[in-house]
Amino acid sequence: MADELIDILDKNGEFTGEVRLKSEAHQLGLYHASVHIWLYTNDKKVLLQKRAKNKDTYPSLWDVSVAGHISANESKEDSAIREIEEEIGLSLNKKDLDFIGSYLSEKQPTIKIIDKEYHYIYLVKLTQPIEKLTLQKEEVDDVKLIPIEQIKNDLKNLETTKQYVPHDIEYYNFILKEITNRFE
Repeated sequence: MADELIDILDKNGEFTGEVRLKSEAHQLGLYHASVHIWLYTNDKKVLLQKRAKNKDTYPSLWDVSVAGHISANESKEDSAIREIEEEIGLSLNKKDLDFIGSYLSEKQPTIKIIDKEYHYIYLVKLTQPIEKLTLQKEEVDDVKLIPIEQIKNDLKNLETTKQYVPHDIEYYNFILKEITNRFE
């Protein structure tokens, strides 16, 4: 979980021209960008990752398949491809990425972290068994495939929802709807 240089955005998601360390952006509550990549299978399952237990936010909770900050001067697509390779060892091309939109998330997960982040969201069809994935130990403790309907039900239940990173329900609904649309 090394610190990295990231571009600072304004409240509208536009580049300000300022570059800061990720830790500074979180400490100061500066807007910045990340990629979220949701992998799904032909049998209507979604790949979730269990965040490493040493993460500074939401350790050991189930989360988006792959996510990461966009480095300074890096394109969204290059960031997505890099993060997928780093976190789960899967090599993809830009043509494999299906961009579905962006989502502004403003949270304060800890007293020291104010996270104002534009998530640029991609869907990717997973075509190989998860046993062939290579997990980045510093970021990911585990992965599993879960049926879309089970995720929807889990997010409606107060007990099971505690196992997931607390993204806004609108965010989860958007993602699950977009994945479901791929099967209609």
